[in-house]
Amino acid sequence: MHPELIALIGSIQPADADAMSRARARQAQLTKPAGALGDLEELGVRLAGVFGSEKPHPRGVAVLVAAGDHGVAASGVSAYPPEVTPAMVANFLADTPDGPGGAAVNAIARTMGARVYVMDAGVNAELPDHPALICASVRRGTRDLRLEAAMTREETETLILAGAALARQAIENGADLIVPGEMGIGNTTPAAALTARLLNMDASEVTGRGTGVDDMTLARKLSAVREALARTDTTDPLNVLAEFGGFEIAAMLGMMLQAAALRRAVVLDGFVEGSAALVGVALDPALRNFLFPAGECAEIGHAAQLSALELKPMFRLGLRLGEGTGGVLAAPLLLAAAATLREMRTFEKAGVPGGG
Repeated sequence: MHPELIALIGSIQPADADAMSRARARQAQLTKPAGALGDLEELGVRLAGVFGSEKPHPRGVAVLVAAGDHGVAASGVSAYPPEVTPAMVANFLADTPDGPGGAAVNAIARTMGARVYVMDAGVNAELPDHPALICASVRRGTRDLRLEAAMTREETETLILAGAALARQAIENGADLIVPGEMGIGNTTPAAALTARLLNMDASEVTGRGTGVDDMTLARKLSAVREALARTDTTDPLNVLAEFGGFEIAAMLGMMLQAAALRRAVVLDGFVEGSAALVGVALDPALRNFLFPAGECAEIGHAAQLSALELKPMFRLGLRLGEGTGGVLAAPLLLAAAATLREMRTFEKAGVPGGG
């Protein structure tokens, strides 16, 4: 393992238990009935553990969209052709009357005041020069995971570290909530293979319709996942990522590890992000403390991921787009959870009867 990656993983510390204890005590004294803010209360306590204060004050939100192509896409596992990946990268970067970027994540981010970063993690195309495009590609798309390892270990670790570098940049620019996002035609196929192997589940339990494929395409997708899983029995987390993953998945893992190391919250979008999180928690269980799943997406394997991570989603909107869209939608919930814990007055301070 690359020394920088070893150091990064080793620098992740557990959540601040003392801050969480103080936050729970404070929650009990705020001017509301006990439990009246529902899940926001536990989210606030968890944020206290991340930021080391019973009055957490996260501010900036950044969504880091990594784009990469997949050799397995040539097998017809997606409803869309691989050419969509570079086209969508251009869309993320496009100038529009409403601001930079014409994709869903751009529109949602603008409404939330979030900043969007775009990375070429391994797109199989010559992308135009653009000042806002972070170039981290080491190869134009992964190899076909049905037949061979999708990535070498060196490629995998290089992209993890590239994702970590982008997270550092976003944090230096003021982000306290990091939303890893992705774009890559066919990438729910590697995500399914990763999930099946890391959770020791049958491929059929975690392989869904992705972008909305028909029955014939789903059968090809399931076959591809099964072929990949039969090709190697490795269970080492980084080897599993190299064998079955994708460049954008590796980059998102790096974003998560770096955000956790710098004690920032990671907002998980959907199934592909969840596969990266499974690798990360297998590498260091302390990463889980910094993960905040947005919604349970429409992919059938996402619930299994969340169950294994022992994390509760904030909503169920049937999302299956990716890009980090669900993660950005969840950011205001986290900011509100922190604000209520931080800014509400206690019964004693407010002079309201009822405090315990």
